[in-house]
Amino acid sequence: MGLTGPRVVAARAEDFQERVYRSMGRILIVDDDRGICGMLARMVQKAGHEARCAFSLKEGIDEGAGHEWDVVFLDVHLPDGSGLSALPLFTESPGRPEVIIITGAGDADGAELAIRCGAWDYVQKPSSLQGMMLPLLRAIQYREEKLARTQATNIMAIKRAGIVGSSGPMLACFEQVARVACTDAPILITGETGTGKELFAHAVHQNSPRQEGPFVVLDCSALPETLVESLLFGHAKGAFTSADRPQEGLVRQADGGTLFLDEVGELPLNVQKTFLRVLQERHFRPLGSRREIASDFRLVAATNRDLTRMARDGAFREDLLFRLRSFTIELPPLRDRSGDIQELAMHHLARVCQRLAIGLKGMAPEFLEAMRTYRWPGNVRELFNALDRAVAAALHEPTLHVKHLPRDMRIALARESFPAQTTPNGSKGEHASGEPLPPSYRQHREEADRQYLTRLMAHARGNIQEACTLSGLSRSRLYGLLKAHRIVRSS
Repeated sequence: MGLTGPRVVAARAEDFQERVYRSMGRILIVDDDRGICGMLARMVQKAGHEARCAFSLKEGIDEGAGHEWDVVFLDVHLPDGSGLSALPLFTESPGRPEVIIITGAGDADGAELAIRCGAWDYVQKPSSLQGMMLPLLRAIQYREEKLARTQATNIMAIKRAGIVGSSGPMLACFEQVARVACTDAPILITGETGTGKELFAHAVHQNSPRQEGPFVVLDCSALPETLVESLLFGHAKGAFTSADRPQEGLVRQADGGTLFLDEVGELPLNVQKTFLRVLQERHFRPLGSRREIASDFRLVAATNRDLTRMARDGAFREDLLFRLRSFTIELPPLRDRSGDIQELAMHHLARVCQRLAIGLKGMAPEFLEAMRTYRWPGNVRELFNALDRAVAAALHEPTLHVKHLPRDMRIALARESFPAQTTPNGSKGEHASGEPLPPSYRQHREEADRQYLTRLMAHARGNIQEACTLSGLSRSRLYGLLKAHRIVRSS
């Protein structure tokens, strides 16, 4: 049974189809069971859509990469690999299709992992025709409504607040901004350090009905715990020793606009309780004051921490977390949108050269290749810093070359290149002493993590709860690692 809840047969898939769909969708079915493939294909074609079957994972990936599909039915257990492990290859293929996982041995843990990896639904075989048709119809309806919404409000026309990027992951984030900016719902923006969380918060504000109001920022990580409450809610004269005059708080300053709490995971627990009431009531009392003040603000919060895990560990209030994440925008790290690197580099390079009043510098092909190859652990912030340093190193030269990049970055690139190098006889490169060259630390760590997770899931026999107990990892962290290393638990 899929995660959309019990299949309501009374919904009558035929009536639903007749009412909603009149255009033809393109459906790919990836399953080594030719009987299942044939049944699904006939069902899809009878509904007026195009269907194509692939009987192996490789064939399915090739079809996904070579054509634009609307929906993919994807089996978990295929002769040449796991469909669940390869799910990102389908969701990120040219048509960015919705993927419906179909499996003969489904359970709650597999369903959760599938949805976390981007699946539309998770359906257990054997299922009734209507039980498999309804998620398909809903997925196509979603795509048609999404297309109509995009055409009505072109996401390229939204105010981007200086955000650069046109890759698939970034366009998905812009679409989320366009969809939620017009509401007053609280938004939680998540992502690694340097991914541009404050820029996206500003984009939400600029595209909202509150754009003429104030945009007020509080960095919760940069303040002593004793000052946070005073800064948020203000204080009356004499509220504490140094309060020689009344001070208006940021919540009040954000009246009619947007309050942005950066690194909200650092908000002290005692302040979280008070702030939760403010979110609910839109009233607060400044420190030392006897009267409450109203403030009509829209909240946007950001964090690079796992708030779910913090809530489980008692470090963050669960009830506040529920309020914060009415809508979540998850920003991709730069390594997952490498197609934006050249655009980002050109944008920032032009800005730096203009600021320094020097001619615009060119970038050698090898320089751009190095920029694309590097992993950017510090994301866009690190990229801009690297360009600043490169321009400083090549101040009087017209072209940026690899040698102008920061030394630590060049060393990282050089070390990562060695494991791929081979000697004329095909063996891996060796040191002058004849010893094989060690892998980079990153490669060693990734391989060690991969081996550990494989052993862990095998020992736990695929039981997520047992694996969490053995490893000491939280459920969300374990799922994140399994997804990152594309490891699917064994059944």
